[in-house]
Amino acid sequence: MHRYRTQTCGELRDSHIGETVRLAGWCHRIRDHGGVLFIDLRDHYGLTQVVADPDSPAFRTAETLRAEWVVRIDGKVRRRPGGTENPDLPTGQVEIYIAEIEVLGPAAELPMPVFGEQEYPEEMRLRYRFLDLRRERLHANIMKRGQIIDSIRRRMKEGGFFEFQTPILTASSPEGARDFLVPSRLHPGKFYALPQAPQQFKQLIMIAGFDRYFQIAPCFRDEDARADRSPGEFYQLDIEMSFVTQDDVFEAVEPVLRGVFEEFGDGKPVTPKFPRIPYGDSVTRYGTDKPDLRNPIVMQNVTDVFRGSDFKVFANQIASDPKVEVWAIPAPKGGNRAFCDRMNEWAKGEGLPGLGYIFWREGEESGAGPIARNLGAERTERIRAQLRLGVGDAVFFAGGRTETFVHLAGFARTKIGNELGLIDKERFELCWIVDFPMYGWDPEEKKIEFSHNPFSMPNMSPEEFLALDPTDHDKILDIKALQYDIVCNGVELSSGAIRNHRPEVMRKAFAIAGYDESVLEAKFGGMLRALQYGAPPHGGIAPGIDRIVMLLCGEENLREVTLFPMNQRAEDLLMGAPSEVTAKQLRELHIRLNPLQK
Repeated sequence: MHRYRTQTCGELRDSHIGETVRLAGWCHRIRDHGGVLFIDLRDHYGLTQVVADPDSPAFRTAETLRAEWVVRIDGKVRRRPGGTENPDLPTGQVEIYIAEIEVLGPAAELPMPVFGEQEYPEEMRLRYRFLDLRRERLHANIMKRGQIIDSIRRRMKEGGFFEFQTPILTASSPEGARDFLVPSRLHPGKFYALPQAPQQFKQLIMIAGFDRYFQIAPCFRDEDARADRSPGEFYQLDIEMSFVTQDDVFEAVEPVLRGVFEEFGDGKPVTPKFPRIPYGDSVTRYGTDKPDLRNPIVMQNVTDVFRGSDFKVFANQIASDPKVEVWAIPAPKGGNRAFCDRMNEWAKGEGLPGLGYIFWREGEESGAGPIARNLGAERTERIRAQLRLGVGDAVFFAGGRTETFVHLAGFARTKIGNELGLIDKERFELCWIVDFPMYGWDPEEKKIEFSHNPFSMPNMSPEEFLALDPTDHDKILDIKALQYDIVCNGVELSSGAIRNHRPEVMRKAFAIAGYDESVLEAKFGGMLRALQYGAPPHGGIAPGIDRIVMLLCGEENLREVTLFPMNQRAEDLLMGAPSEVTAKQLRELHIRLNPLQK
């Protein structure tokens, strides 16, 4: 017989009745029923009920056991007594009558129990992450993560992609988030950086003649934590392809993502063909470039209805500023004053002066509320007809310069959808966001800046781009890039682009954003040199593994699908990182500390 086990705790069935077996695992739960001890023994594979009564030679040892002790038990498999079966367990028809117990690893008093799914403070969960990971839900999430990654890897290889690994120690990049820097012992005063993404390397792989690349790539960014962003590090499905258009990337990636969501989505419907939504349309319809398409609410521009109206709050703004707009946010089935007033108060709490509304109820087909009275029946009817609303419905309004209210309008759309139960939580709605602006305006620095990936190709011919006047800011800000995102249920999974593979176009693109050519040579010299020696048109994308797993596990925080996450302050409470280092280590790295004075 094996030293520790002949079967796992998830393996025994009716066919094993009568056999003498050996199991090993953790004491998940211990129950004393009138002197008979029932122990749920747990390992990675499942649970088995083991039993000891006063006649068992192991009874005295069994009485000493406590939760999470690791034990080996020998005993005979028998059928559970009638009425005590557990249909929720694969092993629920049988139990083991214990003949012998060996304590392999006693446990101290637990800071948090493993049995059950109670909520505990983040600090406790992360400090004792090894205990947290024993809990059923979290353990299952981590296993599902591995299965999802296996499926993605298989699908990519079936699609003709080859897996490569890129360096972890590389050069610092001036774009994107802050780098994690690694001092060089051999080159005093110089630093490596951990890669924010394998962006340049995967492009170099294409330039080197490898046609289709992918990697489950670790990425490192020194940025603040959010529910959908882990501080420090994360993983992405990094993809690059040669001799492709934007459509080719979509056709290669979409079946992989759709297949994974269908395979692991517990039967929830998945978008059959991902719609393509221009960035500008996404912002004006949904108030965001990460729209949750499960929400049926689509915002509309109703500026002309308010122009010259008696509702002076908006009419005066429209008359004095040509950039002022009024957007309508329909609220099907929200046509009662209590709900409308509640939304108005919510908006005030979010920083808006309010959220004006009109609602329709029986006997008041012309609409109710202060805005309706000021607009008049004709203009109110135009709004109702444009939005296709009726009795029992409402509409809310946001006005001003769009940059001042667009995000809150998007939040309001989401809030209304949730409050009215309009969002179908039992489906996965994916889409492409396309036609991102190449550049944006930095109002603080008063200069043009990249709005997205600086390595993207502008959506115009190289000749047209090279002929542009860099001082013509209006024309520059109108340039669209061959950039795209994938969004699922309001979560951005990925950004991608067709790359800028022409060195003269790249030089001008960076010059427009204010980068001197010497900076470009210093930071991206390797890339520029490579582009000068025959670069194929190429493009790619990098869906976030952690976010895909989070959605498929039904979680709202990446912490629930990551083995050893950091806390919100980018601290590893389990291992004690970041930590101080010795004076000897600092001397070897030629580093002298200059801490901030308190």
